Amino acid sequence: MPDLIADQFFNDPRVADAKRLVLDALREHQSQLTGPRPPRDDLAQSYDDALAAFSDVRGGALYYRYLGSGLGNGALVELADGSVKYDMITGIGVHGFGHSHASIVSAGLDAAIRDTVMQGNLQQGAESFALGRLLLDKANESGASLAHCFLSTSGATANENALKIAFQKHHPADRVLAFTDCFAGRTVALAQMTDRPKYRDGLPTAMAVDYVPFFNHEDPEASTRHAVRVLERHLSRYPNQHAAMCFELIQGEGGYWPGDRNFFAALIDVLKRADVAVWMDEVQTFGRTTRPFAFQHFDLDEHVDLVTIGKITQVCATLYRDDYKPRPGLVSQTFTGATSSIFAAQAIVEGLINGNHFGEAGRNAQVHERFANHLQRIADAHPGSVAGPFGQGGMIAFTPADGSPDAAKRVAHALFDAGVIGFITGSNPARVRFLPPLGVVTDDDIDAVCAIVEQVVTTT
Repeated sequence: MPDLIADQFFNDPRVADAKRLVLDALREHQSQLTGPRPPRDDLAQSYDDALAAFSDVRGGALYYRYLGSGLGNGALVELADGSVKYDMITGIGVHGFGHSHASIVSAGLDAAIRDTVMQGNLQQGAESFALGRLLLDKANESGASLAHCFLSTSGATANENALKIAFQKHHPADRVLAFTDCFAGRTVALAQMTDRPKYRDGLPTAMAVDYVPFFNHEDPEASTRHAVRVLERHLSRYPNQHAAMCFELIQGEGGYWPGDRNFFAALIDVLKRADVAVWMDEVQTFGRTTRPFAFQHFDLDEHVDLVTIGKITQVCATLYRDDYKPRPGLVSQTFTGATSSIFAAQAIVEGLINGNHFGEAGRNAQVHERFANHLQRIADAHPGSVAGPFGQGGMIAFTPADGSPDAAKRVAHALFDAGVIGFITGSNPARVRFLPPLGVVTDDDIDAVCAIVEQVVTTT
């Protein structure tokens, strides 16, 4: 069968040469980024002006003085003021392969020569099909029965789709369950579910949410019994009114607290008997544990009804069992993803799979162990400076000083000024979190970052 005209174009030697030249130039220029640098004096005024103007345009100041230049080298990123920093938050987990990674740039170039910028409801490319099939194959490799994968442009949209699917399946149930301190998104419905009152200030009540206390690592058995009792009370108080329970298996904004397999299994047993959907919110955890999905890490495959993923995957998705397949019209979007995001997602998922990131001794586990060992050393050498636990997998966190919000904010901003970008999480205690670029971060990067952490927490 003769090639399509598109194949002739994509394989044109001139296109291959142009791509090679871009990647050669990229390697040459990014090689100049070898470590943190302070801002350049000659750019200070123009940078301040740009930040002020941008804050006015967007209607609020940026959390950090961050305007990217458009170039980076692995874990390092250059800002428009000439400074270079270690990016340990990666857009809150989005840039899992760091900055200017050759495979991601290559995927972007492949996408740039396709016929459309966005793909969606009426017009999808073959790459969307390939990505959906890849995600389902990985999701089902150890016993899950997820049959369908719907792509979307954001984690919030993926979560909204999961909510709609669950509500339709379990109609007329109109309540949901979630963990205390959970974060699900900032749409009207998801702000209602997110356990942060300030995120729904001024919003109407969109749905009823009942909260279940999360796992307490200091008292596993008692916290499990307590959570089961609370769940059973909710189900008894509102019989047949809950459509789904949302599981954050490792709490994100809640403080990077991991759960426990026995804890989750005990709750799932109650939910299954009550015919409540088990929904795994993996928008932040996907790709960051010992398995592609955190539900696999916790050996919960057979229980999963719906799963949402995003952030590191660039394009987001809702995966669900066949018996949850929605009726026509419920789930449909003009945009399901940018062509560049879909190409990048394929490269990232394949990079994680082929880069030995998974398994008990995989790179994700190695990254966590190296960070945790450094942080424990700092805690031992400087009592009161930092405290654990230190998260799990590629989700790193520590409690600075007394764990107050002021302490966490002070340390996070001091780290930024010193050349390390992190963020805050949790509230009681407040913590500093890292989501390192797992695809590229090196042991030397981790050592250098932790040296800066030690210097900051002992002097701030």
